[in-house]
Amino acid sequence: MAAPRKFDQETRERAVRMYHDRLKENDRESKLGARKHVGALLDINPATLRNWIESDSGFGTSAGESGAASGSAELRALRKEVC
Repeated sequence: MAAPRKFDQETRERAVRMYHDRLKENDRESKLGARKHVGALLDINPATLRNWIESDSGFGTSAGESGAASGSAELRALRKEVC
C-alpha cells in the first residue's frame, strides 16, 4: 500500500513554479541550489521537489496527464517505427 500524500496538487504546482522563477531570476544559481532554496522555504525535501519538476516538465503533456505515461506511450510508438 502506498503512503498517503503529504502535499496537495496546488502545493506541488506552486513549488515547481517557484523553482522555475528562482532559476529565471538568478541565472548563476544551480538547479540543486534552486531546489534547496525552494525546499527550505516550503519545508519540502529537495529530492521530492526534483521528482515533481521532472514529472512536470515531461514530454509536453497536458494538464492532468502524467509525463511518465506519455513518455512510455511515445517510446512504444517509436519502437514500432523502428521494428
